[in-house]
Amino acid sequence: MNDITDYSDIEKITKSTNIISEWSIELLRQWGVPEHLITYINMLFLLALLTTLVFLLQFVTRKILRAVFMHLEKMPNMKFFGRLMHRRFPHYLAMIVPFSLVKGSIPIIFEEFPKIAVIANKLTDIYLIFYIIWLLMSVINAFGDTLKQKDGLNDKPIESYIQVVKIFFYFIGVIILFSILSGKNPMVFITGLGAASAILLLVFKDTILGFVASIQVSVNDMVRIGDWITMNKNNADGIVTQITLTTVKIRNYDNTIVTIPPYSLVSESFQNWRGMSVSGGRRFTRNLYVNQADIFFMKPEQLEEMKKFSGLKKFIENRQADLDARNQKLHIDTSVMGNGYHLTNSDLFIQYALWILKNHPKISKSMTLMVRTLQPVEEGLPIQLYAFTNTTVWAEYEAVIAEIINQLLASMPVFKLRIYSNTNSDPTDIYIRNAPLQENPSK
Repeated sequence: MNDITDYSDIEKITKSTNIISEWSIELLRQWGVPEHLITYINMLFLLALLTTLVFLLQFVTRKILRAVFMHLEKMPNMKFFGRLMHRRFPHYLAMIVPFSLVKGSIPIIFEEFPKIAVIANKLTDIYLIFYIIWLLMSVINAFGDTLKQKDGLNDKPIESYIQVVKIFFYFIGVIILFSILSGKNPMVFITGLGAASAILLLVFKDTILGFVASIQVSVNDMVRIGDWITMNKNNADGIVTQITLTTVKIRNYDNTIVTIPPYSLVSESFQNWRGMSVSGGRRFTRNLYVNQADIFFMKPEQLEEMKKFSGLKKFIENRQADLDARNQKLHIDTSVMGNGYHLTNSDLFIQYALWILKNHPKISKSMTLMVRTLQPVEEGLPIQLYAFTNTTVWAEYEAVIAEIINQLLASMPVFKLRIYSNTNSDPTDIYIRNAPLQENPSK
């Protein structure tokens, strides 16, 4: 029953188009057009009429579809239709009506030109392949946009998987296109691919490697979109903005863009700072190289003076009691300077630096925090600050470090300590300002 209905519809269209064709032919004869030119002019007239109808139908259909999609987008859980609009799905879908009209009009318009009709039919078949591909790509892109908005998938290399799906449909389209152009079975083309596999592997080498690398990166959770990575070999130090089959795009902090192949992330080493960002704290270590000649034992009156410093009074009292008990147990005569155990000015500076870190609002108290001395070197005795800021924002991180370092450098003369300075002058000629302590007894 359906077949009869379809046939009747086609017959009606054919009859109506033939009526238009007959009317135009009769009109041309009345105008005195030569008989041998009537068929050509009539064909051009019908083509112009068909073109006008195609544009009108496509315009009206597109407007209707956009209105429907906009209405659906406003409904709950229907945001996908908005993404389809963004990917021009209504525009492509609206072409189906004009295409049907063109396909049905070819035998009528080119009735007197059978060879042209064959070519026109083949061109419309080719256009149909492209049309279906465009329609599919629109849906796939909209689906990819939807996945990227999901909380658990917005940092995954969705673009890579979308590209694989696109390549598959492109491949199918090329096979069908080859079949239309050559008039041969698609299996002939597929069979020929076996012989050309080596060439195909060479041509699509980067794509294949990129696909495998994308899977490894995703499965092992090595890199996500939005991660800060550092890859010195490729001058990459910034945020990953895109991961595709062939490239990983990184925006450096100087706003330059670096692109690297995905398989570089698997075959070469790189540093991913995501762990730091997720933890909420960023580590910093700074070494202050203290002039070793400035370190001396503190006298009782000097210790009393230093008790005025915040964070030092309790430390001095507890530490001094511990050292006194140790000296008494060993029966050490502490009246001789250097005999037994004593507090030094570097001990007090280390404790002061530790107090500064512990009481700074931007230093994390839940992560490792310490001030320690390292092995002495030519530049002096390294006093290392080791802590984590509770912010991972770069500007804030640098500001915190600068504040702490400046505070400690400014306070060092109070402890009769100096930072190593590579100058030609004798370090003993450098005067220490704002130092209430007595001169170093060793000098």
